[in-house]
Amino acid sequence: MGAHDGHTVQSFEDELTQLTNVIVRMGGLAEAQMASAIHAITRRDSDLASRVIAGDSKVDEMEKEVHALTVRLLALRQPMADDLRSIVAALKISADIERIGDYAANVAKRAMVLNQLPQVTPVAGIPGMGRMVQQIINDVLDAYVERDVEKALAVWHRDEDVDAMHMALFRELLTYMMEDPRNITACTHLMFIAKNIERIGDHATNIAETIHFLVKGQSILLPRPKGASVDEMPMPETGA
Repeated sequence: MGAHDGHTVQSFEDELTQLTNVIVRMGGLAEAQMASAIHAITRRDSDLASRVIAGDSKVDEMEKEVHALTVRLLALRQPMADDLRSIVAALKISADIERIGDYAANVAKRAMVLNQLPQVTPVAGIPGMGRMVQQIINDVLDAYVERDVEKALAVWHRDEDVDAMHMALFRELLTYMMEDPRNITACTHLMFIAKNIERIGDHATNIAETIHFLVKGQSILLPRPKGASVDEMPMPETGA
């Protein structure tokens, strides 16, 4: 290999590293957005919620940066095998992170409405679910940086825990709504917030699956572990 070829290979490696770094920064920002959205609920801080909503455009901009880098790499480098998987994985992961950012903004929008209403007890369950999903995002980003399949699979299996927590919170909210109709509006917003957090967990699980494809060159062959869904719950009988 001549000096020019060596330089080209190094340049390509540098660009792949840059791509990984943008993904990690983007993921860190989306994770912070979600944490701030949860804080906006627990602290009843509408100013913080509005900053989360405004900050969603930064996540979108970073996704565009990922797209630009991948187009450049595909057009100029014509990558093969492992390198091609790295680029395809980056595109898929950036799309999931962008959706995480969107859901965090949705939580913040609900927080702004919720903060105008009397506080209800079940709001205490939201931070626990938020912390669980935030840790999952953190772990899946570490797995991406380290190309660690075992860590990615551990995240993949924890999706079931998120579903279980979502179901428990949903049942609690339903009980409050049935006990006192004055709770219905606030609890409905909390239901949507919990669903958004659960969807963030789903996108983190998607990233875990993409990491498996990136490292192993194949999809996870097992069906995704899922807890019971609130969509499958029978509606309670309210009486005549």
